[in-house]
Amino acid sequence: MPATTPQGWPAVNPRDADAAHNAGLAALNAGTELAALPLLDAARAFHPRDARLWQVTGLLYRSLEDLAPAVGALEKAAALAPGDALIAHGHARAALEAGLPAIYLFERAHRLGPRDGSVILGLAAAHSAAGAPEAAFALVEEQLREHPGWIPGHALLARLCYVVGEKDRFVDSFEQALETASTEVDLWIELILTLTHAKKYDEALDAIARARKVAGPHLAFDANEAVCADEMGNMAEADRLFAALDHVEDFNFQVRRVRHELRAGRPEIAAALAEPLTGGPNGNMSAPYLAMAWRMLDDPRHAWLEGDARLVGVYDLGDELPPLDRLAERLRALHLTTHQPLEQSVRGGTQTDGELFSRIEPEIRALRRAVSQAVERHIAQLPPADPLHPVLRYNRQALVRFSGSWSVRLAGAGYHSSHIHPEGWLSSAFYVTLPEGIGGADREGWLALGGSERSLGIDLAPAHLIEPKPGRLVLFPSTMWHGTVPFREGERLTAAFDVARPR
Repeated sequence: MPATTPQGWPAVNPRDADAAHNAGLAALNAGTELAALPLLDAARAFHPRDARLWQVTGLLYRSLEDLAPAVGALEKAAALAPGDALIAHGHARAALEAGLPAIYLFERAHRLGPRDGSVILGLAAAHSAAGAPEAAFALVEEQLREHPGWIPGHALLARLCYVVGEKDRFVDSFEQALETASTEVDLWIELILTLTHAKKYDEALDAIARARKVAGPHLAFDANEAVCADEMGNMAEADRLFAALDHVEDFNFQVRRVRHELRAGRPEIAAALAEPLTGGPNGNMSAPYLAMAWRMLDDPRHAWLEGDARLVGVYDLGDELPPLDRLAERLRALHLTTHQPLEQSVRGGTQTDGELFSRIEPEIRALRRAVSQAVERHIAQLPPADPLHPVLRYNRQALVRFSGSWSVRLAGAGYHSSHIHPEGWLSSAFYVTLPEGIGGADREGWLALGGSERSLGIDLAPAHLIEPKPGRLVLFPSTMWHGTVPFREGERLTAAFDVARPR
């Protein structure tokens, strides 16, 4: 049988199980999963009872977000190696992502690896996905009583509290842990960041003051104090605090400095700070602020950054999909929470948890296929490649991958605040259902692109206002400010995703 390996790799004999397994892991790390799958198929034919080959096959399919074969392969691996904790966890995780019952699978993985915090987080997520957030609460709280320094557990509990409406206690676990671990700087930092994400800046400043008293000085305390002062509009105090930290080179803090200069009405300084940041590998975070600064300064480079009409695409996909009412029914069943999530742009609505496009229900698979094809068409018509541009510098021949996918359900008066998606390359809105009579002269519910974040006190009109229609997909750069015009009543149900930046 001929050997099959990713292009440019040494040939691997599929009779050699170790070599085939290692080639599969290398393909997983290199993003060449499709090229490695034929080799694994051939290797499993020679070694049908080798659990490792089934495991890496499942991981390759999972990485491609093709969860039906991923679950099947990992289930086979788990049956062949019932005592392997890592395989059991992979099987449970794939089942959860596919939208299948997963509690019992995570419980098995937990028995095999009781000290693995990621398994406990997965079990909590499985309970939430099954509509039992109280079980998720109890599980995480029990673990935190035994391990009060477990920061991912505190972070999950805060998010769970938020989405079920218990915002008055969303940081209680941090406070309880700090009663006996008051000098743990990392716990203080996570508490401060959680309060900041929730826009509770007064409480964050109080936490910073308390942290300094018991844990001593720390650069993170100083940096977050400057951020809080800025977000609260205390410009003189923020000027003083940022000036004292002028030597800090941390990228995220530098972006916060840019944000402060914009809020302070100094776009020329903001642009000077943002320009060198935008050319680097993390430029997606600074590019939106540079766009605002250049626009405020009437800098012609704004046209280069965001002005080309080909960066935004509108695609009506209704004819390529099953009836939208079936998709709407499927999506509504996934909205299990009652309140908007922490750290997201949703106002007056809910957002699904987990990767929507990993699920195996036929309506969602059909949606994924249709939008993937639209993304490919959109990428093909983008402006010419430009190594300096934060959107146009990426390889367009790479496989389309998603770095996030979800559904949002907005009720009357609901909207998205203006925001960006710094981890994505292209972002989206796909409309499933809309309120009756949406739109009109006031353009209720329309998508606003390329404006500004209102909390900065800057009111730049959107560069694009796009009318929503059922079955319509809008694609735009993830670096472009986007939000929605509020509407008065009805339901606005959408699916959305970020296209991952090519490797």
